[in-house]
Amino acid sequence: MQVLAKENIKLNQTVSSKEEAIKLAGQTLIDNGYVTEDYISKMFEREETSSTFMGNFIAIPHGTEEAKSEVLHSGISIIQIPEGVEYGEGNTAKVVFGIAGKNNEHLDILSNIAIICSEEENIERLISAKSEEDLIAIFNEVN
Repeated sequence: MQVLAKENIKLNQTVSSKEEAIKLAGQTLIDNGYVTEDYISKMFEREETSSTFMGNFIAIPHGTEEAKSEVLHSGISIIQIPEGVEYGEGNTAKVVFGIAGKNNEHLDILSNIAIICSEEENIERLISAKSEEDLIAIFNEVN
């Protein structure tokens, strides 16, 4: 199973809240067989502990340590929100990465996201991508 498949990408989404963005990221992982139904509640638990907003319009919601049993396969969902969504404390997220990692693979996933998002040009490409293939190509440049 691919970590990032075309089906895991939702382009041009409009969401009204951070909670809706997290739910969409989690539901995408559920719908594509990466995590169980209970994973979304663990994503919200994690968010209560500390915001997953990373800066530069990027958020990376994920489950708690206890959520590992809910992860069936490592995967990433990407929710592109060109208009942005208020993500708390005046922050705006335009790209939300839902992540689920099996056997500590989440560290590799986070590392790849960090490498990509360290370049402002890549963030712009993520926000303005017109196809799932465009987003996947950005990730393939790192690997």
